[in-house]
Amino acid sequence: MSSESRAGRLGTERALRPLEEGASGETRPFVLMHGAGGRELPAAVPAGVRVSVVIPARNEAANLPHVFARLPEGLYEIIVVDGRSTDDTVEVARRLYPSVRIVHQQGKGKGNALAEGFAACTGDVIVMIDADRSTDPAEIPLFVQQIVDGADFAKGSRFLPDGGSSDLTPVRRLGNAFLNGIVNVLYGTKYTDLCYGYNAFRRSVLDSLVIDCDGFEVETLMNIRVAKLGMKIAEVPSFESARLYGESNLRPVRDGLRVLRVVLQERFRKTMPVPAGTGRGDEDGFVLAEGGPCEARVEVV
Repeated sequence: MSSESRAGRLGTERALRPLEEGASGETRPFVLMHGAGGRELPAAVPAGVRVSVVIPARNEAANLPHVFARLPEGLYEIIVVDGRSTDDTVEVARRLYPSVRIVHQQGKGKGNALAEGFAACTGDVIVMIDADRSTDPAEIPLFVQQIVDGADFAKGSRFLPDGGSSDLTPVRRLGNAFLNGIVNVLYGTKYTDLCYGYNAFRRSVLDSLVIDCDGFEVETLMNIRVAKLGMKIAEVPSFESARLYGESNLRPVRDGLRVLRVVLQERFRKTMPVPAGTGRGDEDGFVLAEGGPCEARVEVV
């Protein structure tokens, strides 16, 4: 049996067990999964960190088994934000992980779904991934490690060594490069990727970060605001796969224009939106490395 096949079998077996059985808090010494190009990935998230994973989902019942099969060991909680699915997305999620937390989305759109999911998180570190298996859950330990090492915000990049995509069309690639360049010029960042939805951050970041958009422009909004807030940002190589089942709601031209509007609006915004009050801050149970507000900089790892 090949290593890829064995890794897939191990992941499938794990996905059928309750979350608590995999949350021992101890990093396993073996490699659970292999990423694109045979890259070895850690079997578990760093020990002692309560990691919340937020997965917005709408009619993703066919994809969720493949997503859950790639989740690493040691996660604290999994939150599926259901966007009024008409299939059995919620039932499948509960069957795969009986301890999964379901948030029934009140608003509409990916941005709103993430905001509602983040509000429900109780972990130290929050990771956002997609339900269509385009973002590889097995990469989660790489993102969390950057937060443990001192970053406030870790963002995935498909354009770093060990990163890549089997889903980017020429139009989307060109549009992302154009928008990424504008953001780097206007905000003084050095991002290598902009419109990608794989991110992780300290829960305390929510004390300063307001998410007030509904659509796919949410990733760009977050990338811009954490830079404007002077947070320490790390880029993490990530491989994006094509959606397994169903059709994407992304519309390159329409959503690209929405992203551009956000980029320009944020550039000329004189004041940052202030959270209504989260009650969070220094209450995090896990003591993270030094990494508070500082001059915005992007570290490539």
